[in-house]
This record gives sequence, C-alpha cells and structure tokens, in this order.
Amino acid sequence: MTSTTSPNNRIHSRFLKRTSRRRPATVAAVASIALAATLASAPASSADPVDLHGSPTVSIHDSAPTGWASVGSTPAGPGTNGGSDAPPANVHVVSTLAELKTATLNNGDPKAPKIIYIRGTINGNEAPDGKILGEQDYAPGYDIQKYMSCFLDNGKTWSDQAFPYCKQMRQLRQQGSNAMKRQIEVNLPSNTTLLGLDDDSGLVGANIIMNVASNVVIRNLSIESPVDWFTTWSPDDGDGAWNARFDCVSAVTSDHIWIDHVLVTDGRYPDSKAPKDFKNEPVIRHDGLLDLKDGTDFVTISNSQLKDHDKTSLLGSGDEHVDKDGGKLRVSFISNLFENTQQRGPRVRFGQVHVLNNYFVGSSEDPDYPMISEAQGGTSYFIGAGYDSRIFSEYNAFDYSGPNADESITVTSYNGNMFSDTGSWFNGEPVNLEAVAQGSFEERKAEAVAAAAESGTEVPEWAQRDFTSDVGWSPSDNYGYRTLKSPDAVRNAVLHFSGPGVIKVQEGK
Repeated sequence: MTSTTSPNNRIHSRFLKRTSRRRPATVAAVASIALAATLASAPASSADPVDLHGSPTVSIHDSAPTGWASVGSTPAGPGTNGGSDAPPANVHVVSTLAELKTATLNNGDPKAPKIIYIRGTINGNEAPDGKILGEQDYAPGYDIQKYMSCFLDNGKTWSDQAFPYCKQMRQLRQQGSNAMKRQIEVNLPSNTTLLGLDDDSGLVGANIIMNVASNVVIRNLSIESPVDWFTTWSPDDGDGAWNARFDCVSAVTSDHIWIDHVLVTDGRYPDSKAPKDFKNEPVIRHDGLLDLKDGTDFVTISNSQLKDHDKTSLLGSGDEHVDKDGGKLRVSFISNLFENTQQRGPRVRFGQVHVLNNYFVGSSEDPDYPMISEAQGGTSYFIGAGYDSRIFSEYNAFDYSGPNADESITVTSYNGNMFSDTGSWFNGEPVNLEAVAQGSFEERKAEAVAAAAESGTEVPEWAQRDFTSDVGWSPSDNYGYRTLKSPDAVRNAVLHFSGPGVIKVQEGK
C-alpha cells in the first residue's frame, strides 16, 4: 500500500461539527434501525453484513447491493464495485487536494482499479503550498457589486460603457471562473473507489466530477458544495437568473456509479447569506448538488443525505437531448434524506428512476431554504417529473410544515405525463401521489394548449399526451430489493442510518 500524508489537515472543523452524525440513545437502537435500513437497500436474497453491536463494517470489495448500479456490467465485472480489484500499489491515502488529484492519476494509469481513502477534510481551494485561496486570489480586483452595476435597466442589458471598469469586471469574472475551475475540479476516472476513512472525512469547496467514467464508488464522505464567486447573471434566462458554474457532485456520460452514505450540502454558505442582487434577492452561488447528465446510466444513490440546497439533483439537461438521454438515466434513489431541498429532489427527464423509502422534509418557514409550494404561489417541490420521465415511486415519507402546508409540494410535472407511486405518506397519512402528479400535468397541459391556440401555433408534442400511471417498467424486473412499509420505519431508518459516520471503514480491509 502507498500512503501519503500531510501536516496541513486543519480545515473547517466547524463544518464537520455541524454535519456530524446524530447518534441514537442506545446501541440496540442503532443495531435494529441500521439493520432495517440495510435491508431496505439490499437484494431480496441477501443483506449487507451488519454488526449488531455497533455500525456496519464496509469493505473495499463491496459492490452496489441493489438498485440500477447493481445491473449490467463493466469491463471490471458485473455491477458496480469501483476499484475493488486494486493491487496494493494502487491504494492511496490522501489528506490534501494535491494528494487527491495525484491519486486519481494512479501512478500513470488512471483507469486501472484504484482505492482512494480520504483522511480528514480536503479543501478544494487549497493551493499546493497549503494556502486557502479566495475570490481575490483567483481574480484580483473583481467586485460582484461593480459587475452587477454594469447591467442597465435593472439587470436587463450588459454594457461595457456603463462605467469605466465594466470591461475589466467582465474579463475578471471570466478569468476568475476559469482559474477556479482549474483549481477545484476533481475528476474521478473509471474503476475508482473513494472512501472516507473517518467519521469526519470529506471535502469542502471541491467540484467532484465523473466525465466519461465507468464503475465509480463514493462512500462515507461529507461534501460541502463549492461557492462560485464568479457566478453569471443571465438576463435572457426567464426573467433573469444567476447561473453558477460548479456542481458539488456530477456525472457526465458515465455509467455504473454507486454513491452511498454520503452527505452533500451547502453547509456553511447558504444562499441566504450571499450578496443581494438587482431584485434584492440573494445571488445564487451554487449550482447542482448531485447532477447526472448526458446519457449517464446505471446509478444508485443510497443511504445518503441531500440537504440545504436549491437546485438539488437534475437528471438530464434538456428536453431536446433524446439522442443522449433516451433509454438511459436509469437511477435508483434508495433510503435517502432530502431535507430543505427547494427543488429537484430529483427532477427527471427521460430516465427510468426508482424512488424508494426516501424521507423528504421541508418547511415553508425555514430561514435559509424555505419551500413554498405551487399552491401557495411558490415553485418548490420534491420530485419533478420532466419530459418523457418514467418515475417509479414506492413508500416514500414526506413531512412538510408551515402555514397551509399542502400535498402539491410532493411532486410536480414539468411536461412529464408518466408517474407511478405505491404506498407513500404525507405528514404521516397515506397520500395519492399519482393524483398530485396528474393534477400538475393537466394544469400545465391546459396552459400549453391555450397558449398554442392564442398564438396560432401547434400544440407541443408532450401536451398532446394523456397522463398515465403506467411507466412501462418495474424495478423488480431488473433487481431485487426490500421495502419498509410504514412512515415511522422510513423516518427512523433514514434519520439514523443515512449519511457518513454510521459505517466503519477499515483501511486496506
């Protein structure tokens, strides 16, 4: 085994303390809940080994036990097992960004099986000399207030001539964005297992991507989303919108990915604390939390936590991308926590997506990430059924609080006419998610038909469809799994067994 260490491991203990695991009162409680949650994401024929006197112990040889990541095969073998076949020379222990990037190159053979253990917390803005870079390091002199002042008509039109510094701000923004991309981007190649060694292992401010990669496993990590100091204002995006550049974790044209016991969040930098823009609203400095794009396929996200974020999880990047995404984006979300996720939990185009035993939590009164349902005049939702999506939902628990909390927060249609649900609950009571999805689709369809009639144009193809709960596929035809069938069981399993720090990772085992 090769091992690299660094004395520079002093980063962001406050973030780790805030996101540390909530422990139940007794070991027996841990054991019973952990076992239930493990069974929820296990094949019908077996379950992960569980230590009934503590936390389950994971191995570098583990493969995705169920979900779409367990289906099919890669050149490394059936299912998704990352770098489980790595020889000792391809096992790395890292604690700095430079070490992590070196480990992904894997001694000059980046696609060969490799295990990368993360010890402590790695900062994506950490320079090779240990300095933590900030906005002025990437683009000295850049000022977002000056940048905004160069848009005329309250943000509608950019002008280099508005002020003497406008051309400079435009150039500095691009310079800073490109420099930041080079610094914080961590590309995980094929046949990689990325494991947090400790309860506090993780990354802050890094952009984790899988680009044309196959067979990647990410487990037991806390990951804080990068802050894009050079986010772009786009006047032509709707009524104008901020478009940050950097996702927290994303996959592009990749396959066989297993993300398990991971926390992804905005952490210490909620949007509410960002500078205010033209409309006196916060500048958006985060992009996607966990995005899967451009034909990514065979993915399982299990026992993880997606928290405190706006654009949470986008599957498919455009209705027009049938050539890339059609027949792909097969993804399973199993036993995860979605908490204070204002939209896209997930939003799906094209994909055959299994949403099983997840716990969705939100409030219209949250100070940083309020979820305002469409019925209340807002745009927040948990599950989004986009164009040609085929979502198969089972036994998910939704808890939504605040004045006039209503079921429309659970699922909404974005041109999607196919949605199936069995056994889900809203605030502890059975809920008809199919009726909610159908109501949303019919409303959007009526608007599209009326707009076409008014403009004298053809009705969009999607609006010529009828809603159906027949999504044309079933998870049980592709893989075995078990379910928890009460809202309390789902809540307890997810709250006590999801996220990092509840599984034991033993180096080299």
